[in-house]
Amino acid sequence: MEMNKLSQEIGNLLKQKGLSLGVVESATGGLISHLITNIPGSSDYYKGSVTAYSNEIKMKVIGVKADTLEKHGAVSAQVAEEMALGGRKVLAVDICIADTGIAGSGGATSDKAVGLFYLGLADKNGTLSQRHKFYGDRKQNKQSAAEAGLMWLKEYLLELGNT
Repeated sequence: MEMNKLSQEIGNLLKQKGLSLGVVESATGGLISHLITNIPGSSDYYKGSVTAYSNEIKMKVIGVKADTLEKHGAVSAQVAEEMALGGRKVLAVDICIADTGIAGSGGATSDKAVGLFYLGLADKNGTLSQRHKFYGDRKQNKQSAAEAGLMWLKEYLLELGNT
């Protein structure tokens, strides 16, 4: 899907529902925020982001627990959820999405390959996560993760209207 169209649809849904959005990014390095803010009027619903690239920033700014990082590693469902939850608090937003992953070409481990990403989403109902595996180069993996995050956000917002 064309990214500006997707970002516009998300913006329309957030405005219709009167919800604010924040983003905590790690491996995408601000790409999700960039895509959201490409839309004129995004300041009506988008409050801001934190690019928490290092574990230090994940802990000190966002509130990810050191124990979670130690037990599960930075690239994990648990960390993605804590990033989204912490971002929701820090940014004072209704919904926060987050990403953590291994864009490539380095950073892989024996149990976590290049292209592995986890997305987190937090709102008043709690936190969720999704696991994704992408097979491109660094730039493609970042783009794929940002697109997956926005697609998930759109689906989530559409489901909110049906509950």
